[in-house]
Amino acid sequence: MPALLEVSDLCAGYGAADVLDRIAFTVEEGGVTAVLGANGAGKTTLLRAVCGLIRRRGKVRFGTEAIETRATEDIVRLGLAHAPDGRGTFLQLTTEENLRVGALTRRDRAGVAEDMAKVYRYFPRLKERRQQQAGTLSGGEQQMLAIARALMLRPRLLVLDEPSFGLAPLVVQDIFSIMRTVNREDRVSILLVEQNAKLALDLADRAYLLETGRVIRGGPVAEIRDDETVRRSYLGY
Repeated sequence: MPALLEVSDLCAGYGAADVLDRIAFTVEEGGVTAVLGANGAGKTTLLRAVCGLIRRRGKVRFGTEAIETRATEDIVRLGLAHAPDGRGTFLQLTTEENLRVGALTRRDRAGVAEDMAKVYRYFPRLKERRQQQAGTLSGGEQQMLAIARALMLRPRLLVLDEPSFGLAPLVVQDIFSIMRTVNREDRVSILLVEQNAKLALDLADRAYLLETGRVIRGGPVAEIRDDETVRRSYLGY
């Protein structure tokens, strides 16, 4: 499959210091790419750099477009949606108002209504709470809302940062099942940062291992599972 997102020689950081050192990876069209690594390895920084949220240099190509100098809002309009760590929920807005924020760049009203119905099918609990203030939702419901809001963009690429963090196992299973459906049925490509390596590798077809800002291993999931470092450090066997 062709690459939807192609990153090379990416350096990024905060202030004068670089956190990422010449990162290279790809997300294939219709594929799921997972980024694994310990806390502090630079995983969240990597996603922020791809989305144009922090200082960066290097090459980032999304589809046919070079986006390394594009503003975040321009990248969003190309079809890249980000569900950040901490969920980024607009707490004072209702669930449905949050979802409409995700569709602000769209002008196709019929398509927005269709996608609203679709995310409510994916996340029926959000439909039940559509008029409820988002700040009163549970942690799991807020995570669902963050993902649903990103899907309202009708993205080509969904960028997820630690979607399982702090959630009950059954909620996590539901969310990952929905992500699998979104990928397979809607053909949305996914770039995933996830602390739970087993969950990430079960969903992904490619994976990269990040250590202190560098990619030390990358390739098809079958190969990554066989890597002794990944097995011992992240899979527990």
